[in-house]
Amino acid sequence: MAARKPAADAAEEQPNAAVVSTREYSGGEGWAVGQAAPADAFRALDSAGSGDQVGPVVHTHPGGYARQIVAKGGLITEGVKRELDAGEKSDDSEQG
Repeated sequence: MAARKPAADAAEEQPNAAVVSTREYSGGEGWAVGQAAPADAFRALDSAGSGDQVGPVVHTHPGGYARQIVAKGGLITEGVKRELDAGEKSDDSEQG
């Protein structure tokens, strides 16, 4: 029969690094595929009526015509990530 460890030794044991509670680990910024969006994401639409997205990704409605990419708490899918990345590239090209 195996002997039980004393309670003091059990308290000093480290938790298994492979098993992390979601309360202990936030999972980064939340914009990775498979995560829940931490905020709304919008992108303005061309006011000329072409429907082209213009400008960077913003987290509040930019006014005028805009497209909501994802709502807060929504699942980040490959398509959503692609649109978010396209907004980042658009923002970079306008600045430089």
